[in-house]
Amino acid sequence: MSIVLDGVAKRFGTAVVLNGVSLEARDGETLAVIGASGVGKSVLLKSVVGLIRPDVGTIQVDGELVTELRRQDLYNLRRRVGYVFQFAALFDSMTVEENLAMGLSRVPGLSLAERRERVAESLRLVDLEGFGAQMPGELSGGQRKRVGLARAVAIRPKYLLYDEPTTGLDPVTKTVIDRLILRMREELGVTSVVVTHDMTSAYRIADRIAMLHAGRIRYLGTPDQIRASDDPVVRGFIDGRPELMQEPVT
Repeated sequence: MSIVLDGVAKRFGTAVVLNGVSLEARDGETLAVIGASGVGKSVLLKSVVGLIRPDVGTIQVDGELVTELRRQDLYNLRRRVGYVFQFAALFDSMTVEENLAMGLSRVPGLSLAERRERVAESLRLVDLEGFGAQMPGELSGGQRKRVGLARAVAIRPKYLLYDEPTTGLDPVTKTVIDRLILRMREELGVTSVVVTHDMTSAYRIADRIAMLHAGRIRYLGTPDQIRASDDPVVRGFIDGRPELMQEPVT
């Protein structure tokens, strides 16, 4: 199965954020979505899990039309989709273990022992064994990101959505996070969509890269293809040359 967006549009007041986005994340691949700040990357991601409803268009996840699901069916779908928030979104009053276990409490049929085992296994996947008793405030920024990832994979999702997973991290920690994203694909076989403006990360983790610009998918291709693109808007973004991204008014 895959994630398919078809003609998705969304506006907030007079601001058009998405304007006919059509895009597919194929089964088992990691798709990176790049673009400048404020172009709607996070809106696109939140629309996939029904946190934001598009004004026009359809979104299909795992064969189900997200845009037509009732509330309970949407909750059921979200059990198959792990969401890694930009700033981890951990509960500071809970331990690491309690943060992970909270999401598992919504998974039917898991005993207390199975939840504890799942928490331990998820922390192992992100190389944080033994951190369960710590509080989020005791962790570094990179460790908090890894706990957020562990919480997302604890439900054993088929899909993982990452919202700017390397924002605010030093280069070494960024590499650690990128390697973990690749590990999730290899060990869990998940289909992933990674929203990022970090081209180094996008090149490292992605099977394909989609560039969102002016509300639409401007370019879609492999890392090698996007590196070689002669589209001035693409070049302006990946080379850090904003003057190339100013398209003439027609």
